[in-house]
Parts: sequence; C-alpha cells; structure tokens
Amino acid sequence: MAVETSLLPSVNAVLNASAACFLAAGYWFIRHRQVRAHQMSMLAAFVTSSLFLASYVYYHYHVGSVAFTGQGWMRPVYLVILISHIALAAIILPLALITLYRALRGRWKLHKRIARITLPVWLYVSVTGVVIYWMLYWL
Repeated sequence: MAVETSLLPSVNAVLNASAACFLAAGYWFIRHRQVRAHQMSMLAAFVTSSLFLASYVYYHYHVGSVAFTGQGWMRPVYLVILISHIALAAIILPLALITLYRALRGRWKLHKRIARITLPVWLYVSVTGVVIYWMLYWL
C-alpha cells in the first residue's frame, strides 16, 4: 500500500511542532519536580520525533529534495536556518538516544548533564523544522 506523499510535509510539520510542545512540557514538568509527567512528555517527544524521521525519510526517498523558490533577502535567511538545522539534526539522534539510555538506566547525574545539551538542540531542530516547512510550502 502506497502512502500519498503530498500530505507528508504537513504531517512532518505537525510531528515536529508536537515534539517541540512535548519537549517544552517535559522541561516544565522536571523544573516543577513532576518526574512522571516529565518522563511521559519526553517519551512522547521521542516517539513523535521517531515518527517524524520515518515519515521524512519515506517522503524524501519517494520525492527527492524540494527546492526553495524564495528570492531576495529570504534566500540567505532560509539557507542559514537550513544549514544550522541539518547540522544539528545530524547530532540530535545520538544525543537523544544517549540521554534516553541514561534515564532508563537511572544514571541521573549523567542524564542531567547531557540533557542540558540535548534539550536546546532538540528544540531548535524541531522548531526550525516547522520554520523550514513554512518557508518551503507557504512563502
């Protein structure tokens, strides 16, 4: 059964936005010592981001790359966002896996140390994913 690829960019943007919301909620929960809610939010962010990655790979396997058609000052803005997004997206998967592994093993000190790096990078990647979608498909 083939999946209709024209809807996937929108699905991907929703998944990225959802992951960003789960990450922000997870941060809020842990800052307020609501550990169980934090765990659920972070697991939801991980699952949502994993679904995004599968959908993204499927889409680009079938469609290829999508060119940015914007001109003028928007083009360099788009390229700066895209390049930083790609560079950080390349490292977020191993960072997230290590952070999750340390949490699942109860290695809280090490988990906290890497989570301080993982969270802002993951949030940036999720939010800029939505911005890139908006710039590609709505500008």
